[in-house]
Amino acid sequence: MAAVATLYRSTIGKKVVMALSGMILVGFVVFHMIGNLKIFLGSEALNTYAAFLREVGEPLLPYEVLLWIARLVLLAAVGAHIIAAYQLSRKDWDGRPVHYANKRTLQASYASLTMRWGGIIVLLFIIFHLLNFTFGAVGYSATRPYVHGENGEFQAFNNVVYGFQNPFVSLFYILSMGALGLHLYHGTWSMFQTLGINSFRWNGMWRTIAIAVAVVTILGNISIPIAVMLGFLKPVTG
Repeated sequence: MAAVATLYRSTIGKKVVMALSGMILVGFVVFHMIGNLKIFLGSEALNTYAAFLREVGEPLLPYEVLLWIARLVLLAAVGAHIIAAYQLSRKDWDGRPVHYANKRTLQASYASLTMRWGGIIVLLFIIFHLLNFTFGAVGYSATRPYVHGENGEFQAFNNVVYGFQNPFVSLFYILSMGALGLHLYHGTWSMFQTLGINSFRWNGMWRTIAIAVAVVTILGNISIPIAVMLGFLKPVTG
């Protein structure tokens, strides 16, 4: 245990924590996107998927228990990621109290330069996303209401469509995906480096994977609000 604490206090240890927690979060983002794309299969497909997330694990586990375990793991990963990122930033600032006269921006990609601010934007987006689509606390109105699932009947399809019919919600969501994409690209690339699973020989492949993860996630996610705003996805009535 002491060895683990000693490792964590080092810069390498904090980077490993960021890499491992980032791996969990990247996996969640990708699978979350895949699940959300069921909206293009129709309301029944998405609503059934929403019910499945709560029923999975039964009868071995009670209703929603596995979902809450997943939520707690994700919450722990987010917390560990944020704490490690903050501590690494503090180490960087403390080690360089006087700014360089000439910033070495040529050696850093745009994504790496915006990782800190991008991370803050992504965190704010997550909070808004939960308030919007999980709790239905913002972004809805009397004519476009959020309906909480009752007795196994979920209205995930209508909730998503009504949510994205609000132009401010859609615009914020699309812009946030830009910040998420940069974060995913640099985070995935850094994860390979930190965990030592990249090499000069395979450098191009890992970079391509990092780009693919970011681009596919952005395009997959923004396709939904765009489809709603263009009228391809409409609420189901009756």
